[in-house]
Amino acid sequence: MIPEEIENRIATYYFHRYLPDEVMEIVVNGLLTRCLKSEDEEIDVDEIVFLAIHIIDQGLDR
Repeated sequence: MIPEEIENRIATYYFHRYLPDEVMEIVVNGLLTRCLKSEDEEIDVDEIVFLAIHIIDQGLDR
């Protein structure tokens, strides 16, 4: 099994390299807003991942 750190580094590479800039901007703004609102409480990681996948899927379907 591939260590999680390696998977994360590979995913980060493709995330930043292949997403169109406009989709990347929407993802970053959406996630940043959600994370800042959750500053006082624990961030729901599953919800954040689901939101990012939803935004990416919509952005790439254009």
